[in-house]
Amino acid sequence: MDFIQGEIIAIDKPYRMSSFGALAHIRYLLSKYLGKKVKVGHAGTLDPLATGVLVLCTGRCTKRIEELQSHTKEYTATLQLGATTDSYDCEHTVNHTYPWRHITKELVLETLPQFVGDIDQVPPTYSACKVDGARAYQLRRNGEQVELQPKRVRIDEIELTDFDTEQHRISIRVVCGKGTYIRALARDLGRAMGSGAYLTDLRRTRVGDFTVDNCISFDHFCEWLAEQDVVMPKQEEKKHNRVEGKKPIG
Repeated sequence: MDFIQGEIIAIDKPYRMSSFGALAHIRYLLSKYLGKKVKVGHAGTLDPLATGVLVLCTGRCTKRIEELQSHTKEYTATLQLGATTDSYDCEHTVNHTYPWRHITKELVLETLPQFVGDIDQVPPTYSACKVDGARAYQLRRNGEQVELQPKRVRIDEIELTDFDTEQHRISIRVVCGKGTYIRALARDLGRAMGSGAYLTDLRRTRVGDFTVDNCISFDHFCEWLAEQDVVMPKQEEKKHNRVEGKKPIG
């Protein structure tokens, strides 16, 4: 593998870590291993409270980021019914509660198809969307009001995978396109059923051909790297040859 020239890999991002934080750690490990700073970018962020597939591009492959961002994504999510938070996930505490006893499995199954296809979706205000050059979440954290415009997104599939009557929670699998916010989907599903909803769990299970099953473990990246046939920068090859007592090539 030639990380300097360019590679595309995917890691399983841990819980409560930003996408940039995960990227920075992998970049540090690669740069330390190669003895040279490695250019790394990611092809689509994951919220800190989400886990799963984070595609990373190195070297010249960073030019393919826009292409990779357009690939189909798949998520699994668990929604708490009857309440909302400011961010529509567990980053914030509950701000409103709503009736939920009327929500049945049948109602959920009737409602889900409303969100399949090309839909207009308003991103959460706690998001990386820009407002006059500033990130929306930064404005919200500064106490400012934020109003975002709807964006056209595509949802190919929504499947109900669990209906928990005791915890008042549902679990879904979503296949969607670029720019879809699952937190916003949770919000809109709750509203469509005459209630509220927010995410208690979110995992990205696929981006294009990358799945969680073939992702590199974040915590064991060094072990994975040591097992690869990695092309070393020339200066590092010469250092290695001097240590081994070999004559440098070239």
